Amino acid sequence: MSTDRPHSVSVAGVIVDDQGRALLIQRRDNGQWEPPGGVVEREETLPEALQREVLEETGIKIALPATLTGVYKNMTGLIVSLVFRCEAADGSPTTGDETRALRWATREEVTDLADEAYAIRVLDALDAASPPAIRAHDGVKLV
Repeated sequence: MSTDRPHSVSVAGVIVDDQGRALLIQRRDNGQWEPPGGVVEREETLPEALQREVLEETGIKIALPATLTGVYKNMTGLIVSLVFRCEAADGSPTTGDETRALRWATREEVTDLADEAYAIRVLDALDAASPPAIRAHDGVKLV
């Protein structure tokens, strides 16, 4: 039996507006720009976790079902992230306890604002990658 620590699972939602822009959050803890999301709690389904995390970080309730556009493994942090393309159902963008700022970003702005490991998630979602992309990174760069 392995003594390695287990992987955690997270979800992220890329909300796309009618102009093809993605909603990014700037995290309070590290100042990084990325799609809203977080760790799936033990008793949650993936859609429940996705809705909760996006609502907590943006003030927006998303429509379900959302479309899975990528699976990403942080090889350093041992986190497997499932990223979904989402549609806003209700609410308007607002910061929360974990969110310093929000911004609707074009493809070019996403690349400028976010580290490669997070920008690719948003770009895959904007492209509605099908089948979903499967990628690995070190927390910043793709590997």
